[in-house]
Amino acid sequence: MGVRAWLLARLVNWLNAEQPFDGEPPCDFDRLSLEIRPCDVVLVEGRTRVSNIIKTISTSPWTHSALYIGRLSDVADSKLRALIQRHYTGSVALSQAQLIIEPLLGRGTLVRELDVYRGEHLRICRAKGLTEQDIQTVIAGAAAHLGVDYDIRQMFDLARFLFPFGLVPKRWRSSLFEHRAGELTKTVCSSMIAEVFASIHYPVLPVIHKDEGGGFRLYKRNTRLYTPSDFDYSPYFEIIKYPILGFDDVAMYRQLPWDEEGLVCNTLGDCYIPSGDGGLERLIARQQMDSDLKHDSDIDVPLPQVDDDRPTLRPRA
Repeated sequence: MGVRAWLLARLVNWLNAEQPFDGEPPCDFDRLSLEIRPCDVVLVEGRTRVSNIIKTISTSPWTHSALYIGRLSDVADSKLRALIQRHYTGSVALSQAQLIIEPLLGRGTLVRELDVYRGEHLRICRAKGLTEQDIQTVIAGAAAHLGVDYDIRQMFDLARFLFPFGLVPKRWRSSLFEHRAGELTKTVCSSMIAEVFASIHYPVLPVIHKDEGGGFRLYKRNTRLYTPSDFDYSPYFEIIKYPILGFDDVAMYRQLPWDEEGLVCNTLGDCYIPSGDGGLERLIARQQMDSDLKHDSDIDVPLPQVDDDRPTLRPRA
């Protein structure tokens, strides 16, 4: 291994170092995994150092995106199923796994099980009105990227492009504006997903021109300029959330287990009770919160009644 490759590997390892999750994830993963559909875009709020950099530059909590392709049986083409099988790196049996395709820093483009993101903050972005043929085309386009390296230079060029200040022109020596027609050597998560949707002429955030007669013409946007938050921002994708505590019943929010002592928290374990004069009456340590929670758990609290006739969640293909 040369010096350059060694330094790059050390940099990638440093960027990929994860921080522990602060508190409980606000996403109900079990419900999400039941309702997710092929070609849904899964947004992830990452916890690595590179994720923190992306959050700062993009001003969005969404730092990674993956394309859900369903189970192996959802893929119509037998050759495509064989390709996915060769690149599968998950720990769950392939016949049972819910699969995602994603480019990862330091690992390239691979196919894994959705379950690797259990315990993370997730959101689904769903393209509206896709035909079954287009769904298969999008899956095939994503699978064609399997084995392709992660484009770390594009990631840094995109950071330089989005950063509000710079000493040199943002387009100078930038890989974002190089025209490499037909070349498929490296990619990043959002660019890959935007590219496969562009292949079926599905808009994410197209460039729109309105002529003097009031007509519109759409132009495909440079896929290297996309970030995960663009799928959240796009008006052509439905945003689907599965909170850990849902509001399926009318006024269900009134029955949530809110604290009744008036605590205001910065983070879990960093809480206070504001006094009437604007000061802090007392700080509440995390140990005290855990003690109070344990005490509350010993008290019988009536749970909201659920109608037995309500439809149950069923797994989607």
